[in-house]
Formats: sequence, C-alpha cells, structure tokens
Amino acid sequence: MTKEVRQFDIILNTLFRTDNSYSSVSLSFAKEMAKTNRVFYVNHPYSYKDIYDERKKPLLKEKMPTILMGGIHYETLNEIPENFIAATPPATLPINFLPNNLIYNGLYQYNRKRVLNTVKRVIKDHNVKDFIYLTCYDPFFAPVLPKDFGAFLSIYQCIDDISTEAYVAKHGVRLEKEAAKASDLTLVTSTNLRKIFLPIQPETYIMHNAVDISIFQNLYFRTDIERPAEIAHIKTPIIGFVGNLDPIRTDYPLFRKIADAHPDKTLVLVGPINSPEVYEQGLDKMPNVVLTGAKKIQDVPQYLKFMDVCLLPSLLNKMTKSVYPLKINEYLAAGKSAISTNFSDDIRSFGEHIHIAQDHADFVRLIDIAIKDYAPERVAARMKVASTNTWGDRVREFWSIIEEHTNKKSVNQADRKTFLV
Repeated sequence: MTKEVRQFDIILNTLFRTDNSYSSVSLSFAKEMAKTNRVFYVNHPYSYKDIYDERKKPLLKEKMPTILMGGIHYETLNEIPENFIAATPPATLPINFLPNNLIYNGLYQYNRKRVLNTVKRVIKDHNVKDFIYLTCYDPFFAPVLPKDFGAFLSIYQCIDDISTEAYVAKHGVRLEKEAAKASDLTLVTSTNLRKIFLPIQPETYIMHNAVDISIFQNLYFRTDIERPAEIAHIKTPIIGFVGNLDPIRTDYPLFRKIADAHPDKTLVLVGPINSPEVYEQGLDKMPNVVLTGAKKIQDVPQYLKFMDVCLLPSLLNKMTKSVYPLKINEYLAAGKSAISTNFSDDIRSFGEHIHIAQDHADFVRLIDIAIKDYAPERVAARMKVASTNTWGDRVREFWSIIEEHTNKKSVNQADRKTFLV
C-alpha cells in the first residue's frame, strides 16, 4: 500500500445521522479516521415524513429550510477534528411502505438521484480527487457509486442482520444483496455476518466494533468522579446495564428475575427506553430498579464507574447471533466485571474475561460471583483486551484490509495478463 492511498479522502454514506441521540459505529469510526484523513460524512436523508414527525427537534430545525428547498446542509461537529464535514441531502419521498413495483422503483430513482447529487456536490465543493467510498448499513439509495464518480473503491459495511428488522428488511434485504455484489469489497462486524455475506461477496472481511478508549481509559482507578443525581442515594451494590433498551435484542424477563432475586442490590439501567417491555415487566415500579433514560456517551462513565457488575442480557435470536456488541469493550475498558448471555460466536471469544451464562438461572447465580471478580490481575487483563479494540486499531485494520484487497487484485490482474500472453 502506498503512502498516497493511505492519505485518500473518505466519503462515508451512513444510515446513522450525526444528530442521533446515541453513539454509532460510523460516527465513532469517522471521528478516528478524521485525525489523519478528510472525512465527508453523508447523513441518511430525511424523508418529508421524517421532517414532519421530528420537526420540533432543535438539530433538525437548523437543517429544515435548506433540505426542504432541495439544498444540501453542511455542518461540522465540535468534538471532531477539522477534517470532518457532514452533509445532509435534500428531503426525500417516503417510499418504504410501497411494494417493490414500478411506482416504488420510479420514486426510488428520484431519491437515489438526490443522494448521488449530494455526493457529487461534496466532491466538487471540497475538491475531492482521490477517495474511498464507504457505505455503513445504508443500502437504500447510494450504497455503491457509479464508476464515473471516480472512487478508488466502493465498500459496503454491514453491522447487523438486516433481515431481522421488519421495517428495513422489507426492501433492505434485496437492496443489501445488490450492494454487496456491486461493491469492491464488503466489511462486516461479526463472524456470523461474514458467513452470511461470503456467498454474496467473496471479498468480505471482518472489522469488529470498538471502544472510544479515551472515554473509559483508567476509569477504574479514577477518584474524581461524583455519583450522578439518579444514583447518589444508592447504598447497595449496583448491577448495571448501559445501552439501548430496545424491543429486539434485550431480555426484559431476565432483568425482572435479576431484580427479584437480588433485593439487596440495585439494578441501574442507563439508556433510552424504546420498548414497552420495560413497563410490561414492571421494572419502572420495582423499588430496587433505577431507569436513567438516555445519556450522552461522554456522560456514561459517571454511571459505569459505580457499577459493581455489568450486564449484557441479550436475547438468543437471529439478530443477536450476528451481533458484536460495542458495550463489551466499554465494560472491559473500565475494568468492570461483566456477565453475558451466550448469544454469539463473538461474545464467546471474550469468555476468558467475562462470565457467560447458559440460561436465566445461571445468569442470576453468576451475579454474586461476578460482583467479587476484581482481583488486580483480572482487572488488568480486562483493560488490556479493551486496549486492543480501540477505534484507532480499527482504522489501522481498515487500511490493512484495503492493502490486502488491493494486493490480491493486483496479483489476479497480473496472472490474467500472463495467461493471455
């Protein structure tokens, strides 16, 4: 790999907008990549329906006049270096509800043109010459660029099994297969996703999720952090969870069993509540359960610091089978003892450093064991593992993958020329 290629710009087309209330794989990767390369972050477009539904959100209000008039909204983020510029395309038509027919395809081309024109404007406005085009989990409008755009490579990245989410699966399954086939190579975040994509795209590589080590590094040893107001009153040991309380991945009956079986401890759940099961299980009414709601990633360490054991209570289903959970590296970076359900090949790869439960009863039993698992060598080992799973490591891994793919391509082309001679 030449030095010049490692200096190429990155145009990152992603499903995860810069104004999301929680951190994402693509934004974390972009933040790290922008330390050395220019990154142009193309947000998934807002449909006219999205704009109406979310019209009161302050960050969207800033964009609305521009994107409703067919313009592109540029922005920078304070927490990301100068190399980072985000672009939000003009508003698109809401078409996901339509079946795959002539009407859908016609409107799809209209939306696709808006996104492609955004990329074209980014290239022109910022004098982008040599670049790699990376699409993160957004197969809907422009996952791969037409050849005349001049990308050195078009890469598709999958971070979840798209077939398991009904709304995006409707058109997403078909479009993602097309994207993977048309891409130069595909990146996936888990072992099982690679098994899924290899028959579609032989050039499929694993690039796992990572941790923002600067946020969690040395948290275990810090003494300057005060308890947040929501947990300031707690005198018992804390069983903690950090993450999205979603309706597909999280085992809420397990939360209930844990709280019932450990009345001498407090279960603290930090994250946005996006599932009615939180209330259906009565977690909001239990005296030893605290729900903090959504928190910015920068504020998470204040809660994580005071957790005595951390949980990954994932359901065992088709979706979680393909998950490499971001939070495992956050827990380990903080030196925390953790318990997980046995949901994927990738979580089992951490078996030496975390406790993996085989069923609900085993999970409940492991609480009292894990809460004491703080021998200095165990804490040090956890931190060491997390230190090799940073976003800096992933950026280096990205360039290594590009190098491997490019070298392989060069060899194949040379072999072909030799054969023709």
